[in-house]
Amino acid sequence: MSAAGQAQSINEDKMNAFLGKVVGDFGASLSSALVYIGQKLGLYKAMSEAGPLTPDELAQRTNTSERYVREWLINQAAGGYAEYDSESGRYSLTPEQATALTDEQSPFYVGGGFFVVKAMTSAVSRIEDHFRNGGGMLWGEHDPDLFVGTEKFFRPGYSAHLVAAWIPSLTGIEPKLKTGGRVADIGCGHGASTIIMARAFPNSRFRGFDNHEQSIKHAREAAAAAGVSDRVTFDVADALTFPGDDYDLVCFFDCLHDMGNPVGAIRRTAEVMANSGSALIVEPMAGNTVEENFNPIGRTFAAASTLCCTSNSLALNGPALGAVASEDAIRDTVLAGGLTQFRRATETPFNRVFEARH
Repeated sequence: MSAAGQAQSINEDKMNAFLGKVVGDFGASLSSALVYIGQKLGLYKAMSEAGPLTPDELAQRTNTSERYVREWLINQAAGGYAEYDSESGRYSLTPEQATALTDEQSPFYVGGGFFVVKAMTSAVSRIEDHFRNGGGMLWGEHDPDLFVGTEKFFRPGYSAHLVAAWIPSLTGIEPKLKTGGRVADIGCGHGASTIIMARAFPNSRFRGFDNHEQSIKHAREAAAAAGVSDRVTFDVADALTFPGDDYDLVCFFDCLHDMGNPVGAIRRTAEVMANSGSALIVEPMAGNTVEENFNPIGRTFAAASTLCCTSNSLALNGPALGAVASEDAIRDTVLAGGLTQFRRATETPFNRVFEARH
């Protein structure tokens, strides 16, 4: 069809609606960088603590340039991340905005996600090359903010749900941890999930493993700061050879889908897990069909998978399950690894929580 014919076939209302989506995405993409800057420079915290501020007052409180702050605040108010009072010329945060953007202990905190976005988009040139030529990019090759952001992003959900809902949904595991169990946390990263469990179950012993040395160093420091070093150890190890035996619980928090050999990881789990033990496999929320992912959550996780999760597995010549792996794909992985029981134990809007057993 000629260009003129294509133009005649366009529905103007539909075109305008689509262009509206595009402009919204332009604004959202650029604004995510400004939210990251606001997190790094403490702009949101200053607004939360001080109340309504002019650009100059915010700049003075944060030792930043008023001219940049002025543009930043316009962007924030335009995007619904801040409020503006035209009479006073001051900007402020609602309680909801302040909680979501500044309270790292709240289950509603979202600030970490912007560290992740910044880090993943920094890899675009490399990922573009892999689109053309194949191959992948390891987690450890990403911008260091990926590790910072991953902890900040996932920790609120783990704090809210891990002890209160996920562990109780497993078969007989909570009583074991209360009296004294053995737990392995595979792909533990900065150790947030391990430390949350250790605080809740002081009679149990926990071992966190990750193949990223800097993350393990950070996890050890975090355990010491949390006062749980007496019952938590962190070591550099991969999912195929992590040490120990007779574990009552082996955990995979949002990491099985990234691995180069997820079947091998499950096989190792089957070897070291007690006969009455369980594997806790937490995965991003995804549909069992492609079209079930056509929503904001699916869009977000599919993007993250393209830029990071799938690429990490491909770098290791793995199957690239990816962040939107279906439940059937996770089940097939677990059964191929030698565990015989698999079920969805519970879920949240952002996570599916699976239990696997001998």
